[in-house]
Amino acid sequence: MSSKNLLVELFVEELPPKALKKLGDAFASALVTSLKNAGLAPSTAAVTAYASPRRLAAHITDVLAVAADKPVVQKLMPVAVGLDADGNATPALLKKLAALGADASAVTSLRRENDGKADILFYDSLAKGATLAEGLQKAIEAALAALPIPKVMTYQLQDGWSSVNFVRPAHSLIALHGDSVVPVAVLGLNAGNTTQGHRFEAAVSPVVIANADAYAETMRRDGAVIAAFAERKAEIARQLAAAAAKAGANLKPIEDDALLDEVTALVERPNVLIGQFEAEFLAVPQECLILTMKANQKYFPLLDGSVENSGKLTNQFLVVSNISPADPSAIVQGNERVVRPRLADAKFFFDQDRKKSLESRIIGLSKVVYHNKLGTQGERVQRVAAIARAIADQLGGGALAAHAEQAAVLAKADLLTDMVGEFPELQGIMGRYYAQHDGLDADVADAIEDHYKPRFAGDSLPRNRVGTVVALADKLETLVGMFGIGQIPTGDKDPFALRRHALGVIRMLAENDLDLPLVGLLTVAGRAFSTVDGFKPAESALADFIYDRLAGSLRDEGYTAQEVDAVVSQRPQRLGDIPKRLAAVRAFSALPEAAALAAANKRVGNILKKVENPVEAVVDAALLKEAAEVALHAALVDVVPQADAAFATGDYTESLSALAALRAPVDAFFDGVMVNADDPALKANRLGLLAKLHTAMNKVADLSKLSA
Repeated sequence: MSSKNLLVELFVEELPPKALKKLGDAFASALVTSLKNAGLAPSTAAVTAYASPRRLAAHITDVLAVAADKPVVQKLMPVAVGLDADGNATPALLKKLAALGADASAVTSLRRENDGKADILFYDSLAKGATLAEGLQKAIEAALAALPIPKVMTYQLQDGWSSVNFVRPAHSLIALHGDSVVPVAVLGLNAGNTTQGHRFEAAVSPVVIANADAYAETMRRDGAVIAAFAERKAEIARQLAAAAAKAGANLKPIEDDALLDEVTALVERPNVLIGQFEAEFLAVPQECLILTMKANQKYFPLLDGSVENSGKLTNQFLVVSNISPADPSAIVQGNERVVRPRLADAKFFFDQDRKKSLESRIIGLSKVVYHNKLGTQGERVQRVAAIARAIADQLGGGALAAHAEQAAVLAKADLLTDMVGEFPELQGIMGRYYAQHDGLDADVADAIEDHYKPRFAGDSLPRNRVGTVVALADKLETLVGMFGIGQIPTGDKDPFALRRHALGVIRMLAENDLDLPLVGLLTVAGRAFSTVDGFKPAESALADFIYDRLAGSLRDEGYTAQEVDAVVSQRPQRLGDIPKRLAAVRAFSALPEAAALAAANKRVGNILKKVENPVEAVVDAALLKEAAEVALHAALVDVVPQADAAFATGDYTESLSALAALRAPVDAFFDGVMVNADDPALKANRLGLLAKLHTAMNKVADLSKLSA
């Protein structure tokens, strides 16, 4: 059966730019999936998604005009119910056949098959394959219904009476199978082979698409539109690089993939132009200027890429225009005129904010509600400061504690500045600038910015010890506070970003190798809430939560589930040790003795769990009767000091490797010794021997987790 390529395009008014790429991919994916399910496209059919500000389209290869007939097997009923004693159809069988569109003549062709209990009648038939018009109609309706649209709009059709719901008003529909129009309709539109090109620069109107394969080229030539999102994005990136090179040596546009995606969704025929603003605005922190240009104007600021000024903002920027006039000066001047007030606002905010010190703003935090059960931002700042001082005291005290407390007290003060009020994304960043203006210590200023770090996966950690202390205190205050009032994440809901905060704590403790026991930190943080009504310490639940996040992050790093479980199940308090413990477990697993010792460790654990009272790891050598238990005790006396000495120095690989010598005596013990002896003293002594073995084998990790 011959096949042709298919093109579907829905022409609409300007689509939401931040959602365009996702809408285009979802539309194309849903179409091809529906056609494949209907048998109208093979599993190998390729789909190309097109998405521009005013269109969603998809090109699908090897689509059939009519799907192949499908064999259908219908289970009817037991033979004893469907046929009488003479083999004639019963009324029940005839009724069932009639419902399937068959009559009594089909009785002789019914198939019998035993299902293990009785003979069953089956009706085999062929279901006629769907036509492309039928299948595509359902596919388009399903694709539009499944689009990830946060909010639809209702609009009237041209008849003035009917209305439909969609993300934006739709104006035309193309459905071409080769060069033939497929008669489908959706959103009050009948399919044809015409569309509209660029709003201002199309060569013709309407644009006629001769066949499915001519779509992209026709839109480029006659419609002045680069229809493919990826191709348009690549063209913008190319033009940005070329314009930057033209603007000056060593200049480069800011790298921001989200901005590039958004701009790609705003233009159909990109044309990059160079603009500039007055150099006096560069006295404002560049983060403010960059943010206002990106967020409000969708410009690409130009940065100095030279070694001496790497990353420094220049007073030039790039505009991605949607039109390409012969003389672009009016567009450039217009954009320069528009950006100037934005930059002037930023300069005004910066100048006004510096008239008041950060310290003078602290009192205002007492009027800002943080959480109705946890008080104001002012109260929260005091808790963070107390936690920060306690952590700093553990890490070094003195100047570190003083600076950490000062930074913690000032860390949220910039929330009350005009600049952060206008651009919340700059919180912390502006605090650092204002702290520098106030003449504060550099470590304190840096810590004010860095206490939010890491903000996301892969983000950098605080740059100094003061910042690390305050960042830990800030995240621990949030975690302990929210768990203490029962605000625990469930499912996908995590409104206070507690999972992110937990991962931030893990990274800072592990990557900085801080000598701060995790549970001790939770206890310290909990003390800061002693005066909060309704707060109930939840250290155990919070520790479980953090270790769960730790296990997940380690698996994401490539460690096996067994390796992770072996280490994390032991709840190591110093998270900086975990990479060494994992490396030790991996090295141990490669030893020939590993599997047997892991299995033995699991067996020992199960034996000890069944004992009613906790077993002390104490052995009376005088009660050792069997040769195997004497040998195991002697091996422990020899091996345990070696393993413990290596453990004490942090050489976990050597500690576990020393245990390999226990394999033979452990195997011999289980082969020749009855643990549950009749003599209570013997039994207790043998359990003590196993407890000593269990303790020795599980210092670095729970080796039983390595047992298959």
